[in-house]
Amino acid sequence: MLNTILKKLIRSQSGIIQMVTARIGLGIAVFLLLLAIQIQTNFQYLLNSSNNKDSIADFLVINKVLDNNSLGNTALSKALIQELAAQPFVTSVGELSPSRFKASIQSISNQFPFYTDISFESVPADFIDTKGIEFTWEPNASYVPVIVPNMFLDIYNFQFSLSQNLPQLTPSIVKMIVFKLTVYGKNGPVSFNAKIVGLSDRISSMLVPTEFIQWGNQYAGSEANQAISRVVIKSNDPSSPVLSAFLKKNNLSTNTEKLRFSKYRKIIDIVVSTAGITGFTMLAFALIIFTLFIQITIANCRQEIILLITLGVSPIQLKRFLFKQFYPKNIISILMSIVSIIGVQFVLQQILEKQSILIPKLIAWPTISTAIALAILLWWVTIKAIKKHIAA
Repeated sequence: MLNTILKKLIRSQSGIIQMVTARIGLGIAVFLLLLAIQIQTNFQYLLNSSNNKDSIADFLVINKVLDNNSLGNTALSKALIQELAAQPFVTSVGELSPSRFKASIQSISNQFPFYTDISFESVPADFIDTKGIEFTWEPNASYVPVIVPNMFLDIYNFQFSLSQNLPQLTPSIVKMIVFKLTVYGKNGPVSFNAKIVGLSDRISSMLVPTEFIQWGNQYAGSEANQAISRVVIKSNDPSSPVLSAFLKKNNLSTNTEKLRFSKYRKIIDIVVSTAGITGFTMLAFALIIFTLFIQITIANCRQEIILLITLGVSPIQLKRFLFKQFYPKNIISILMSIVSIIGVQFVLQQILEKQSILIPKLIAWPTISTAIALAILLWWVTIKAIKKHIAA
């Protein structure tokens, strides 16, 4: 009987349209806030998940921008390399040591006549993406191991071989061919056998062991020139806008294709920030509106509530009733927002999967945790609003 009286009393003092509008506003605010968190979580998953990383994503070869100002002065100073290594987006730095000697390479097979002048670089073993090979050299070794960019083999197979009427080569065949490698120095030419031991997608230059570079530079009498023009970095976040800003500030460049994600990162950050700020703002307004709505509703029927208390109705009983009238329906708004986020995540996962971009089907724990925190916050706001007008 008491609950029936109170329900009629509350409904007569509160506007249904205002209540529905307030709950819709709360639902939209919660949805935008949870959506911003879920988008950011998806983006972090794309960056850090092993399912989405490839062998070249974390490695960038960096050099100076070649223009009129840097022409003839492309060496990277030790101070700049150390500054680069100290950046938060850099895990490690490897110096690319160039050959300072003239060299040529040619095939020793009549079926594959081939000759060209050539140059080499060396890099620390940790930065080589060709695994399971012996990549060292000494003067009495049977051959010089060489790692070739996959791009070079593509150029040969689809351009050079066709124009020179030469056979096309698969990676396995290339690794079987023995080449004649000639180094020209102060004591005349010296020839070695050379074999391609691997193909690389990471560094777009011909790589040989560091020991061979050091020997060749010494033989050519150019070992005194130790200037480094290129380095390779391992980055924990190659899409970081901070990385792009650092390169631009220091007039450095890298493969722009590898930095393309940083442009998308800026756009995503703007979208996420806008959705998050909008969500927080709408949530703050929604909480204020609900607080005022509860207070006005109680204030409008204050005389009736005082009368009920005078007649012996417990204030605790009134608080419980009012809490049940306001809080559970607000929780429904939060649950509907979570259901909407689950639907958006599922649809997005299906669309991206067709593009070979993998994200989880389920929403992330930070999103769920935020929804729980909002439910707790709403509980506290409701309790405080009711307590303000009904003393225990």
